[in-house]
Amino acid sequence: MTDDSDRPVPLTADEYALVKALRPAMAALTRAFDANLHPLGLTHAEYVALMFLSEAEGRALRLGDLAELCHQSASHMGRTVQRLQAEGLAVREQCSQDARSFRAVLTDAGLARLERAWPVHIAGVRNQLFDQLEGIDLGKLAAAFQRIVDAAD
Repeated sequence: MTDDSDRPVPLTADEYALVKALRPAMAALTRAFDANLHPLGLTHAEYVALMFLSEAEGRALRLGDLAELCHQSASHMGRTVQRLQAEGLAVREQCSQDARSFRAVLTDAGLARLERAWPVHIAGVRNQLFDQLEGIDLGKLAAAFQRIVDAAD
């Protein structure tokens, strides 16, 4: 016989509604961001990789570090960087400190594409995300999401 204290507390209707809505909302945002960036020849994943490279010292990051920042697996990041390299937006080169590691380097063409994509992406983020969150404390929401990330790590 099990003790009732071992049983989880059922979700409230609001908690259940949030759990059900979270994954479709994230998928819808990704699709919308991809659609916004498609005319500029980028996916959202590629945009995010270019963004992190543009912010890095020397516009370069080890592939593993870039994968971690982008929340992608190493193999997925490798494919993303291959697509960027095929477009001339980044180059993949061996790290000088560790011959076993590679890094991605943002090219001038990559920076120019990112700068063209930035206003399109920001407009989409405002329209598809922030306009839908009107009246919600964004600071508290961001902090809550960060706690979720921290707890998962």
